[in-house]
Amino acid sequence: MTIATDTAPTHNGPVALVRGFLTGGVTGVTPAALVVGIVIENVPLLVTGLGLPVVYGVLLFLAGVSRRAREAAVAPRTALAMIENLRAGSSETGDVPIHFVLTVAPDDAPAFRAEITQSINLVDLPDYRPRGVLVVQYPPDRPWRVRIVTRPTPEWESRAADARIDSAPESAVVQQPPEGCAFGTVFLIGLLLGAATVVLLFHGDLFGPDGSGQPPASAKPSVSSSSSSTTVTSTEVSGTVALGPDQSLLDEGELRRAVASLTRGKDAPQAITVVLQERLMSVVFTPTGTAAPQFDLRSLPYDRIPALVREATTTLGVRSPRTWQLTADHLGGPLTIRVTVTGPNGAASLDADGAGKVVRRSPAR
Repeated sequence: MTIATDTAPTHNGPVALVRGFLTGGVTGVTPAALVVGIVIENVPLLVTGLGLPVVYGVLLFLAGVSRRAREAAVAPRTALAMIENLRAGSSETGDVPIHFVLTVAPDDAPAFRAEITQSINLVDLPDYRPRGVLVVQYPPDRPWRVRIVTRPTPEWESRAADARIDSAPESAVVQQPPEGCAFGTVFLIGLLLGAATVVLLFHGDLFGPDGSGQPPASAKPSVSSSSSSTTVTSTEVSGTVALGPDQSLLDEGELRRAVASLTRGKDAPQAITVVLQERLMSVVFTPTGTAAPQFDLRSLPYDRIPALVREATTTLGVRSPRTWQLTADHLGGPLTIRVTVTGPNGAASLDADGAGKVVRRSPAR
């Protein structure tokens, strides 16, 4: 059985349901705004996606100030407890998180079990052992929030030293009341509506032009098409080069021509990421004034790239390779080039440094 508390749970009350709906809405809007903002390069939408959860968290904190004050005004109940078992977690500090299963024996109520996690100083760990008796405190209306009193008063310390406590049955465990079906339902509705609202508001930008006019001047697109069916699209923050069906970026000199077409007019083109496929090159340029990890687009070992792709498609155990993709970035330290190959039996990859030297292979399993 689950021990009932003195206060009926309010998780399905009107305030809780509104909170659940708003929380679901923020949860849905945040990732949708980030994804849509990146796709359509809408900075205000990106800022909204990043700032909304912060603002909502602050509002929730402020709204709960009075409730926390009321809870803090309730004097905690002190009782003896026996350690049924304990398990230590990992820690890099002197305080180790310990998961306790306790039998709590109040003076004026039936004994119950509680499961808690509390950090204990490494020096004090020998004082905590199965069947040992401790002094604990908990709010009368929330007995699942048991906390071990590490420095009890002399009176309670003496009682703990002399006490013998019988184990409470495992069924007599106290738990925080669940949110309930109504709370989960309104949370899900809020999540779906939040995500759908973002997508619908920016539907035109996501799925094509609405025919009302030219792209905004801030995007500054430049699109050109040559007789060889090469299409170049370049903006301030990104660029793509798409080749025709009879061409490949691995053809001799094709990569350098693609880079030159994207960097025309740029003195020192800095990129965050470069992605290559058979006939498509995509570049994310470094926005002016940002400190994002970046590299000179002209510094890639273009003469080594065809050999890297050839090695990845023939030596990593991928049978009948269907696609390959090369990614170059500077996000995790030095410039790294990764070639990923996929086929019917899975995927494999190899990593190379900025000079095109292979440093790691991950063959197909």
